[in-house]
Amino acid sequence: LKNIPKGVEAADAALKSAGIEMVSAHPSCPGKYEIILTGSISNVTAAIDHVKTRFEGFVIDSSVMGRIDEEVITALFSTNEGERVGSLGLIETFSAASAIRAADIAVKTARVAIYDLRVSRGMGGKGVVMINGDIGDVSAAVEAGAQHAKDQGLFCNSAVIPAPHKELWEQL
Repeated sequence: LKNIPKGVEAADAALKSAGIEMVSAHPSCPGKYEIILTGSISNVTAAIDHVKTRFEGFVIDSSVMGRIDEEVITALFSTNEGERVGSLGLIETFSAASAIRAADIAVKTARVAIYDLRVSRGMGGKGVVMINGDIGDVSAAVEAGAQHAKDQGLFCNSAVIPAPHKELWEQL
């Protein structure tokens, strides 16, 4: 959401509107608020619809995802780095929700692994997913994930690096 007070209020409204659970809710920069919920697809959809109606004008982006790939969940909440092998693909989006969706689409499109998934904090509310694997798989995964962001009008940029230098891997 566009600001913290309305974000806190929206988190409360979401929890009270349907049988869902909060995964996380916190300020993200600059002055935005991020909420991640879980539950049945119908309950999460109802909660998100309630928030979008009640807080119209404050919602930047939202996404309801069923059967999200476990690798996306692990990457989202883990501080572990992925394996530094193969080609590297990056998809940058203008929202956390679109980056998470792009990551899910990418890993479901081709045989790639999520190297890193960063959302919101320290990024002005943007998101970036970094994937790695064989060049053909990385290219296909980046294209598919980026297309979703493009369709939503939230695509920032993407890149595929066939063989990243060792020093680059160490800095990521």
